[in-house]
Amino acid sequence: MKTALIQMNPTVGALQSNADLVVSKAHEAFNEGARLIVFPELAISGYPPEDLILKDHFCGDCEAQLERLKTELPPEATVVVGAPVSRNGKKYNAALVFNGSGIIGEYHKMLLPNYGVFDEKRLFEAGTGPLVIDLDGQKAGIHICEDSWEPGGAAVASLEDQGIDLLINLSASPYHRGKLLNNRINVLAQTAQRLNTPLLYCNMVGGQDELVFDGASMVFAPDGSRIARAKQFQEDILYFSEGQTEKPARKELPLPDLEEVYEALKLGLRDYVNKIGFKRVVVALSGGIDSALVLAIAVDALGKDRVASVTMPSQYSSSGTLGDAHEMAKILDIEFHEIPIKGLYDNFEAELSKVWGADKQPGLAEENLQARIRGNLIMALSNEYGWLVLTTGNKSEMAMGYCTIYGDMAGGFAVIKDVPKTLVFELCRWRNEQGIVMPPSIIERPPSAELRPDQKDSDSLPPYEVLDPILEDYVENDMGIDGLVAKGYDEALVRRVVHAVELSEYKRRQSPPGVKITPKSFDRDRRIPIVNRYRN
Repeated sequence: MKTALIQMNPTVGALQSNADLVVSKAHEAFNEGARLIVFPELAISGYPPEDLILKDHFCGDCEAQLERLKTELPPEATVVVGAPVSRNGKKYNAALVFNGSGIIGEYHKMLLPNYGVFDEKRLFEAGTGPLVIDLDGQKAGIHICEDSWEPGGAAVASLEDQGIDLLINLSASPYHRGKLLNNRINVLAQTAQRLNTPLLYCNMVGGQDELVFDGASMVFAPDGSRIARAKQFQEDILYFSEGQTEKPARKELPLPDLEEVYEALKLGLRDYVNKIGFKRVVVALSGGIDSALVLAIAVDALGKDRVASVTMPSQYSSSGTLGDAHEMAKILDIEFHEIPIKGLYDNFEAELSKVWGADKQPGLAEENLQARIRGNLIMALSNEYGWLVLTTGNKSEMAMGYCTIYGDMAGGFAVIKDVPKTLVFELCRWRNEQGIVMPPSIIERPPSAELRPDQKDSDSLPPYEVLDPILEDYVENDMGIDGLVAKGYDEALVRRVVHAVELSEYKRRQSPPGVKITPKSFDRDRRIPIVNRYRN
């Protein structure tokens, strides 16, 4: 039997469009000879549907699309589709099996993840047993995502005595850096080995708010070896024939690390912009490395005609950064504007001096004032032209609060908010190796906000190569102060970092969403009280 794993990119809530895509792709695969056709988890609703599931009429509308599929899918094929269903007042994350002109099986996800970005126990009831279907005399078990992620768990155990010849897994497994190689492949291989059966894993692809689904659907042999793999970060159809033991002639190796991260950022941005309906985006291009990376990603994701940029120099902007901003816009051949802010700043300062006195020495308020003037200007352009503002703050800055609320944080999407500063440098070097898109001086220059004379980031923050490992251990690995110190970090520095991270939670709560690329982002993974005196 020839199988097709349809790696599709649905949109949450676009029920008719998602069902249209299911029908279209099912017929495409059938015409290529596939008789078992598999779609991802919650393909009809999109993933994650979040509190839409709590609306009875939403689930009813999903059911209406399932009724459509009964008559519009190829009747000679067995088609497995993920969708939410409501049964006797309870909601389930389900896999529906279509054959002929009806549904011949319905499976309810047994293991509901409730950690990190997942919140399924709040939305769904857990399934209570397995589903095994007949495929021309062969027995196929059905799993949905998490069911196969615990090789020793109840969902796997429920199939052990069923004598299945095949396991089908419908997934919506979001991306983070290293997950494919370090986690996903190993876990699925173990499940295939545990059940001693081929495992067909069909994963979703595309961006949804902060999450990116990277696809990379796979087929595993009973011994856990990987037979075939679909493309990463692209819609794809992975065909697999019964008895196939050799890898087909197609690119299967995972992308190199930096390219993988860059592709995730591109896809997350592209789908956020397109699925919401923005025609163009705008980037405040300072001549610094963060805005350079955001601009490069935007042009690569959307094309130069959909990207505008503006530089807003102050009295503290250097000729180097201003020149680099102009040069990068020229290299990328994008719309570019220059709006100096000194006159506006002088007007603000003149009015504020009536309150804080003419003898006040410049300080943090004056620095943030410049950032907020820029925020007002770029939001005015957004309002006038309908451009989505892309903010340029990175994870290191967001962690430490080294950003200005209503200033450089003002915007609609924060592309690199989960990218540590050291990784920003790596990604910029990698991108320039593929073809120069940013002047090399942007990468070589010491980072600076340029809000006061001769300012450097290192005046306010530890060196990023020192800071980022501490942040990774504290934020992503949940280490406390004692553990960090025991690992060898300087205690005074650790306490300073921990205090800054916790103190800045109120800022992060007011920041735009951005692409998740680390195992633990500030958006969905980490929920810390704003009012919080705990420091360990």
